Amino acid sequence: MDFTLTKEQQDIKKAAREFALGEFPERAQEFDRNETFDLDIWRKACELGFVGVFIDEAYGGAGLGFFEHCLITEEFWAVDAGMANAVITATFGAELLGMFGTEEQKKRYLPPLVQGEAITGTAITEPDAGSDVTGAITTALRDGDEYVINGTKMFITNGDIANYLLVFCQTDPDNPDRHRRHAFFIVETDRPGFEATKMHGKLGIRANDTAEISLSNVRVPASNRVGEEGNGFRALMAFFNVTRLHICAMAVGIARAALEESIAHIKKRHQFGAPLASFQANQFKIAEMATKIRAARNLYYEAAWLADSGKMDHALVAMAKWFSGEIAVRCADEALQMHGGYGYIDEYKVQRIYRDAKIVEIYEGTKEIEKVIVARSLLG
Repeated sequence: MDFTLTKEQQDIKKAAREFALGEFPERAQEFDRNETFDLDIWRKACELGFVGVFIDEAYGGAGLGFFEHCLITEEFWAVDAGMANAVITATFGAELLGMFGTEEQKKRYLPPLVQGEAITGTAITEPDAGSDVTGAITTALRDGDEYVINGTKMFITNGDIANYLLVFCQTDPDNPDRHRRHAFFIVETDRPGFEATKMHGKLGIRANDTAEISLSNVRVPASNRVGEEGNGFRALMAFFNVTRLHICAMAVGIARAALEESIAHIKKRHQFGAPLASFQANQFKIAEMATKIRAARNLYYEAAWLADSGKMDHALVAMAKWFSGEIAVRCADEALQMHGGYGYIDEYKVQRIYRDAKIVEIYEGTKEIEKVIVARSLLG
C-alpha cells in the first residue's frame, strides 16, 4: 500500500499552503472580529485554480478528484478556518450539480463558480429539521411549467451572498415514504420572494457568510429541478458522502494549526526556570495530538481515495467525519490549555482556533449521526 502523494498532489498541497500563508494571517483577526470577508481574496484563489478543482474540465474546472480538493482544504484550514471556509465553500453545491444536474444545468451554473463570477450554496436545514433532513417542510409545488416554493431555511452557508442556492424541498408532502418526498431546486437569489438575513454572533468561522433565508411564493422554472421528484433524499446522501470528506480535511487542518501553535508557544514560553517544552506533561500532549492527527488524516485519505475510485464507503466516510471532528476539538482544547491565560485573549491565534474547531463536529452531520451510520453498517 503506497501512501505517497503524486508529484502533482504534492505541488497542489504546497501551492495551497503558500497561498494561504500569503493571504490569510494578516487579515484573519479583522475578518473574525467584523464577521466580514474580502471577496477579492476568493477571486484570487479562483484565478490560481484553487476553487472547485473537482469540477469537470468540460465545465471550466480542473477535473481533479475530491482528494485534491481535500488537500487544498486542509492546507487552507491549517492557516485560518474562517477565511478558508469563505473561499472553499463558494462552490458548496457544485458537487450535487455535478452528480445529478442536467447537461444544460452544468453548462450554465458550474463555469462561473471556478471563474470567480458566482457563488453558490445549499439550503437544507430548517428551524425544526436539522439532523432529521426528511423533516424539512419547505414546499415546491408544481404550477404548470413552474414550481412555487415556500419555506424557511436556517444556517445557510453563503445565504446572503450566493448567486444561487440548491434548495431542498418537499414536492410530495403526503407520500407515506418520508424518503421519497423531496427534490432539489436551483433558486437564483434575485428571484422575487427570496430574502436572506445575515446571521451574526457565531462562535467561529465568522468570516464565512451564514444566513437565514425565507422563500415566499418564489417561482422557478421546472428546468431548475435537479433530478427527479422524490429523489432528493438519495441525492442529498450522495452529496454528503463527498462533502463530509471536505469536513474531515477541515478538521485535520485546524487540528494541525492547534499543534503548530502549541509547539511554537511551549518552545518560547518559560515557567519554573525552564521552557514549557521541557515538561513531560506537555511533551505527552504534543505526542498525542500529532498521533491523532495522523490517524484522522489516514482515515479521510482512504475514504477520499475510495470515493475518487468509484468505491464509495459511506461507513468509512462517517468514521472519518466524526473521528476527525472529535480530534480537532480535542487538539484545540489542549492547545488552549498549554497557552494558559494567554490563550484566553484574542491577541493569540489559539483562541480563534478553539472557537472555529467546534463546527466540524456539527455541520453536515453531527458526530452522533455519523456514529449511527457506522453502527447500522455493522449491525445490518
